[in-house]
Amino acid sequence: MIMRVWRGWTRTADAAEYAAYLLKTGYVGYTGTPGNLGVVFTRRDDEAEGRTEFLLTSTWESWDAIRAFAGDAPERAVFYPEDDRFLIDRETTVRHYTVFA
Repeated sequence: MIMRVWRGWTRTADAAEYAAYLLKTGYVGYTGTPGNLGVVFTRRDDEAEGRTEFLLTSTWESWDAIRAFAGDAPERAVFYPEDDRFLIDRETTVRHYTVFA
């Protein structure tokens, strides 16, 4: 099993709307891909900065399954059409981890 991890940030004022958008786009994209074993979407408000961090983790049965979701460059993050509207910062690459327990 492989875990895929990505982070992005919005203004806190946009966080609820972005969370709803992620559920309609990213969540559907992840869970609708054969070989996806699950997803966890989290958020953390940083009041001092006025921004919210989103941490998305997903688990996959194989690299082939990840490529089916992310394309031929699985280290690149997948973005959706309205992400530019919401995100004030983002990781353009993802991290992958081998799950051993």
